[in-house]
Amino acid sequence: MIISKQPTQKTRQSVWRTWVGTKENSKLRHVEKDVLIPQIMRERAKELCSDKVQAFTKCCQETGLLMVVKCRRENTALKDCLVGYYSDPLFYEECKTEYLKQREEYRATGIKKKRQKVTSNV
Repeated sequence: MIISKQPTQKTRQSVWRTWVGTKENSKLRHVEKDVLIPQIMRERAKELCSDKVQAFTKCCQETGLLMVVKCRRENTALKDCLVGYYSDPLFYEECKTEYLKQREEYRATGIKKKRQKVTSNV
């Protein structure tokens, strides 16, 4: 009598952990390249262009519905600053490296980035 052993949850996890530890873990999936890394780029660019973001926000709050006409200068300055970062290949590589560190830490601990910040402050 032959009994086939079905893979259990633990064996699947150990296989996954083995693969994660290899050099192949630096490969990026489509969603990581096109969604997650650009999301980090947007967040960091907003921080780096914070003075222009604040100027544009202030202008919009002061002018209301006329912001389309009256805040063109602030909007252009903000857009130029953000596009400058978005189109910079070195900035992309920095954000990619940051994402890979976050992903590696998540795979090692199982704790997401936002939860890490909350628990580290407590």
